[in-house]
Amino acid sequence: MFADRLIEKIKEKGNPSVMGLDPRPEMIPRCIWGDLGDSDQDTGLAVFRFNRALIDAVYDIIPAVKLQIAFYEALGLEGLRAYGRTIDYARERGLLVIGDVKRGDISSTAEAYRRAHFNGYMECDAITLNPFLGYDSIQPFLQSCSRDGKGIYILVKTSNPSSGDLQDLRVADEYLYQYLAKKVSDWGNPYKGKYGYSAVGAVVGATYPEELMNLRDIMPHTPLLVPGYGAQGGNGSHVVHAFNSDGLGALINSSRKIMGAYMKAEKPENVTGQEFREYARAEALRMKQDIVGELAKRS
Repeated sequence: MFADRLIEKIKEKGNPSVMGLDPRPEMIPRCIWGDLGDSDQDTGLAVFRFNRALIDAVYDIIPAVKLQIAFYEALGLEGLRAYGRTIDYARERGLLVIGDVKRGDISSTAEAYRRAHFNGYMECDAITLNPFLGYDSIQPFLQSCSRDGKGIYILVKTSNPSSGDLQDLRVADEYLYQYLAKKVSDWGNPYKGKYGYSAVGAVVGATYPEELMNLRDIMPHTPLLVPGYGAQGGNGSHVVHAFNSDGLGALINSSRKIMGAYMKAEKPENVTGQEFREYARAEALRMKQDIVGELAKRS
């Protein structure tokens, strides 16, 4: 089961955080671009170099990376080539890979998405899904959870400011996100691993700590993927509510704070490759210490 592999990686690294790789060409420092030009092919190569440098900086202290596919799709075919190369490189470094793809469609199309993201060039260990179309849009991916050891994270309560426009609507005597959490928990019950956590997870934002605490109670066996740490304002005192009493059950994502850590330099445009990696590693370690420190306070 994916959840078992993830938990074992988290225990090995002593760190429940994941680095998001959401590259924007304008974020890539000069030391990464080198002598590359501005062609599509050069931009795609710069993105891969950027990701590779970040992975090299932190692979020994994090269990996984999360790639938001939109930033690669925006760069066309060369961006998707960088996406696939990054997945391969992360695996070579011993990391699990989560594809943040947020797919969701009718069952036949969902099956095509399943093949695209759980097989072949873009194969990930887990992906994010949008449940708006209901169970038959999720069901094809469940087959890969049981048969192929894959994982899924279903959107339940997202970190963006207007998430409440729909997710906070009342359904009978509860909020929609609470109703959906119960569905996700039920869908995941048949797919629990040896640690008691399901291959079916949920995405719950760090920016809503009270809701996060409530959803942890509703979904005790559901692994949570928690965006919103760092640039969106979440911190260790917020995300600690995502964990169960065993200190497990959550993976906390930070993207911009790690990718852009080198911007703290006096002259970011002049950082060397080594300095770029050192800034990223320092931020990843700071994040780890923040989260682990808050967990220690609870024990």
